[in-house]
Amino acid sequence: MPILYEDWNSKINVISRKDIDFFYERHLLHSLGIAKVLQFLPNAKILDVGTGGGFPGVPLAILFPQTHFFLIDSIGKKIKVVEEVAAALDIKNISVSKIRAENFNEKVDFVVSRAVTKMDVFVPWVKKNIRSTHKHSIKNGILYLKGGDLTQELLKFPKARQFDLAQHFNDAFFEMKKVVYVPL
Repeated sequence: MPILYEDWNSKINVISRKDIDFFYERHLLHSLGIAKVLQFLPNAKILDVGTGGGFPGVPLAILFPQTHFFLIDSIGKKIKVVEEVAAALDIKNISVSKIRAENFNEKVDFVVSRAVTKMDVFVPWVKKNIRSTHKHSIKNGILYLKGGDLTQELLKFPKARQFDLAQHFNDAFFEMKKVVYVPL
């Protein structure tokens, strides 16, 4: 997988040049941090907003082959890379679309993302997509990968919970990284 991304990154910059050497920690493991909070059930539907090069959606789709993932981004060249990566890895449980989150109309169990914007901007984009009935151990909502002190940002979301990834991964990169869960 890293070689595949290195090749695509040389053609279309989807991962920061300084981060490509840290692909495993900063992209693959970081994406899989969501699985430390929740194991997606078979037949669940997950929306990855602002997927960029396919993170967190591609690693999660590999880990949960019975779950369907919608990977969306408004930038066409990034979607092209995700399509090619999914084809090269023969990932069948992914749908990829060049679309803005506000225009996506499918109902899903969870929305995942990696620090696309502040939560008070993000929630209105995706709130309409969350199914009202849930089957997982936690209520349907958002699982958002983000770093730093999120106290101020989450004031408007009193039910939000933060899960420290440093408890699961022994690498300095994860010291301030979190999965933020917002039930909707």
